[in-house]
Amino acid sequence: VSSGSTMDVDDRLSHLEQRVQLQEDELQLLKAELADALRRLGYCEELTQPVAGAGGRRPTVALQTNDWGHFLPFISLSIPWFTLHPPPLSTSRLFPLPLPSSPSHLSSPTRKSMSTERLSTARRETVSDSRSRTTSSSSSALFHHKTLFFLNPSPSCSYLAPSPVSEDGYVRMFLRGRPVTMHMPDQKRDSYSLDHKGALPEHKLKLQWVYGYRGRDCRSNLYLLPTGEIVYFNASVVVLYNVEEQQQRHYLGHNDDVKCLGIHPDMVTIATGQVAGTSKDGKLLPPHVRVWDSVSLNTLHVIGMGVFDRAVTCVAFSKSNGGAHLCAVDDANDHTLSVWNWQKEKQLADVKCSNDSVLAATFHPMDANLIVTCGKSHLNFWTMDGNTLTKRQGLFEKNEKPKYVLCVAFAENGDAITGDSSGNIYVWAKGGNRISQVVAKAHEGGIFSLCVLKDGTLVSGGGKDRRMVLWDHDYNKQSEMEVPEAFGPVRAVTEGKQGELLVGTTKNTILTGSFPETLNPIVQGHTDELWGLDIHPSMEQFVTCGQDKQVHLWDTNSHQPLWSKTIEDPGRSAGFHPSGAVLAVGTMTGRWLVLDADTRDLVFMHTDGNEIISNIKYSPDGNFLAVGSHDNFVYIYAVMENGKKYSRVGKCTGHSSFVTHLDWSVDSQYIVTNSGDYEILFCEPLLSKRITLSITIVYVVLWYIQARLLFLVKGKLQVANM
Repeated sequence: VSSGSTMDVDDRLSHLEQRVQLQEDELQLLKAELADALRRLGYCEELTQPVAGAGGRRPTVALQTNDWGHFLPFISLSIPWFTLHPPPLSTSRLFPLPLPSSPSHLSSPTRKSMSTERLSTARRETVSDSRSRTTSSSSSALFHHKTLFFLNPSPSCSYLAPSPVSEDGYVRMFLRGRPVTMHMPDQKRDSYSLDHKGALPEHKLKLQWVYGYRGRDCRSNLYLLPTGEIVYFNASVVVLYNVEEQQQRHYLGHNDDVKCLGIHPDMVTIATGQVAGTSKDGKLLPPHVRVWDSVSLNTLHVIGMGVFDRAVTCVAFSKSNGGAHLCAVDDANDHTLSVWNWQKEKQLADVKCSNDSVLAATFHPMDANLIVTCGKSHLNFWTMDGNTLTKRQGLFEKNEKPKYVLCVAFAENGDAITGDSSGNIYVWAKGGNRISQVVAKAHEGGIFSLCVLKDGTLVSGGGKDRRMVLWDHDYNKQSEMEVPEAFGPVRAVTEGKQGELLVGTTKNTILTGSFPETLNPIVQGHTDELWGLDIHPSMEQFVTCGQDKQVHLWDTNSHQPLWSKTIEDPGRSAGFHPSGAVLAVGTMTGRWLVLDADTRDLVFMHTDGNEIISNIKYSPDGNFLAVGSHDNFVYIYAVMENGKKYSRVGKCTGHSSFVTHLDWSVDSQYIVTNSGDYEILFCEPLLSKRITLSITIVYVVLWYIQARLLFLVKGKLQVANM
C-alpha cells in the first residue's frame, strides 16, 4: 500500500471516529429526552389515581421485587419536568424559550419525590397512608416554570450557565445540553446564591508519588542525573526519582502526555515534548517542547507552539557545540524534523523527514550539523547548512534491509551503531552512510535499545528474547542476562551508578542490575488504562486494576506491589471488604471476582450480565456488596463468613443509563447512585415496606465516601466541548 493511500485511510478512519463520537452524543441526548418523556407519562398516570382525604393524593413509588419477594424501591429526587417545544424556523443560535405557567389547580407549596423507573419494567402501586412514611402534606405535585435550550454546535455556545436558585430549592445545570437538577438542604435555601464566590480551600494537594513508567510506547526516556536521580516520565509528569533516599520530585509543566525526553550535555537542562492537549475551558493546546532546569524545576523556554502537529515524538540536544541546538520530530503525516536555537526559541531549519514512523532522532556527538534519524524502512543522515537540511540515506547494499531501524547510538570513535527489527547490529563508519561492520542475528527478534558505556563497551537490549548482551570494542559478545518474563521486553537502557545498568521495559517497569547478575525492579506500574482503585480500610495499602488484566496490591511505604495477579478480563473497578480480608474486582465482561488480600487466591467469582462492572462496593458494615453495571442495574449480594460466601438478595432498577457512581450510607441502609445521563437515584436494598425518601432525609443521611454527584460536592461548573 502506498504512503498516499495509507494517509487517506488514516484520514477516513479519523473522520469515522468523529462521526461515531457525534452519534454517541446524539444517542445520549435522545436517551435523556426519552427518560423525561417516560417521567411525564408516569406523572399523567398518577394524576388519574383517586385522591385521599382533604383533597390530597396518596404518594406513589415504583417497586422492584427481589429474589426473596422483598421490594427494592429506587427513589429519585423531586425533579421538575421539561416540556418540549419545536424551535421557531428562524432559530439558529442558542436561546432560552419561556414556557407557559403551570395550571393553577396543580399549584401547591409542597413537593413529593417522583420515581424515575422505566415503565416497561416497573409497576406503580398506590400506597396506603398506614404503610407510607410520607405525610399528606407532601403528597401533591407541582409543575414548575421551565426553560428549554436549543443547541447550536457553535464553539461560543458550548457552555450553559446554571439557572437561578428556584424557590423550591434546586439549582439546574446543563451537561451536554441536558438539564441536571441539584437539590439543596433546607438550611441552604435562604442563603445560597450562585453569585457568591466561596473561599478557596486553605490546603492544597501536592503530588507525593508517581507509580509507574511509560515504556510501552515510548523510547530513550530513561537517564541518570549527576544528583543521583533517575529521570523518566509517566502521563504528563516528569519524575526525578532518588532510589537510595526513596524520594521523588516532579516537573509538572506539561498539560498532557509527555512523549519524549532529551538531556543537555550539562546534565542539568532537560527538554521534554508532549502531545496536543486541552485547556480547562476546552480549548485545544498545541504540542510543544518545554526546556527546564532539573535542579529548580523551573521552565526555561517553551518551543514550537503552533509549529508541531499532533505530538512531539523525538527530541535531542546537540553535543559538540555545547548543546546550543535542539532537534525535534513531530507526529504529522510527513513527520517534520526541525532544528532550533532553544535559548532564543528560534527555528533554524525544518524538513519533511519521512511518511513512515520515525522512532529516533539524535545529533552526532562530534558534529553539531549532523543529525541521524531512523524508523520504519529508513536510516537517514541529515546535514544542516544554514537553514537547509540535506538528506543522505543509509545504504544497506548486500546486507539485509530491515523493516524497522529501531535505535541508534554512537561509538567512541564516532561510528554510528544501529539495531533493527531483524536482530542485527550494523556499524556505520563515521561521516559515511555505508555499513562497515555487521553483527548478524545478535538477538532473536528486534533490538529496542543500544547503550555505549563509559568504558566504550556496548549493551544491546532485545525485544522478543528479552536478553541484555554486553559487547566489547570489537563487537564480540562478553556476557548476557535475561529480563524476567513478568517484566517484559527491553525498551530503554542507560548506565547507572557504579557499573550498574538501568533498564526500562515495555511492561512499564524499571529494573537495575549488572552483568551477569539478575535484574531487580525499582519502579513498576500498569501497562494499560487504570480503572479501579481502593484503599485498604486499616493498613497503608491500596489495590488497583486496569485494562491490562492486572491486579496490584501496593504498599504505600515501599511504593512497590506486595503482589500482582493476572485475571482473565480487563479490570474496571475494585473495592476492599471493611475487614480488609478480601477485595472484590469488577471486569469489563460482567464478571466479578473476590480475592484473598493476603494470598491473592480466588475466593469467589460470579457474572451479572455481560456489561462493564463500573462500581463494586461493600457496605460499611460488611454485610452486603453492591455491584453497579453498565446494564443500568445495581445487584445486591449478602456477604457471609467475612467475605468468603455470597448470595444475591436483590437488584435495584430505575436508571435509564449506565451506573457511573455508587455510595453507601454509613449505616448501610441506603445506596445512592449516578448514571450516564446524570440521574441521582436512591435505593434501600433490603426493604419489605414501600417508602418515599424525602429531600430532607437525603441530606440528613451520612454518606460513606461521597463518591457521587450531589449538592454537597458541588463546585463551579464549567462545561465546554462536552
